[in-house]
Amino acid sequence: MSAIRLLLNVIWVFVAGFWLAVGYVIAGLICCLLIVTIPFGVASFRIAGYVLWPFGREMVRKPGAGVGAGFLNVIWFVVAGWWLALGHLFTAAALAVTIIGIPMAWANLKLIGISLVPFGREIVDSDRFVPAPRVLERQH
Repeated sequence: MSAIRLLLNVIWVFVAGFWLAVGYVIAGLICCLLIVTIPFGVASFRIAGYVLWPFGREMVRKPGAGVGAGFLNVIWFVVAGWWLALGHLFTAAALAVTIIGIPMAWANLKLIGISLVPFGREIVDSDRFVPAPRVLERQH
């Protein structure tokens, strides 16, 4: 399975990943110019790493993230998040036109979540990702 992930990541870098990562790095550098926006710059750099090599990694909620992360997410969403999500959505639609582009489109759709709300989330390897157990409802 790791050979497929490697192949998909290499194709991704050439098709969309490099330019998306460059965009997030530039945004991060701009955010780091002002002290107040450094957390947004750090989030942009983190997203850039994920955008550069997305296959084989997942975004999960960070345990212990609280009100501060929620507040930063609201600001991020208003200023940049929804624009980034639209960009990923349109790129996914363009990539889905070809058969080889379908996995790339899926990766773009997967990136919408972190582009909308990056705070209080962390990126983990898919091999270490264990979904939270579901609570079963009692049937009467």
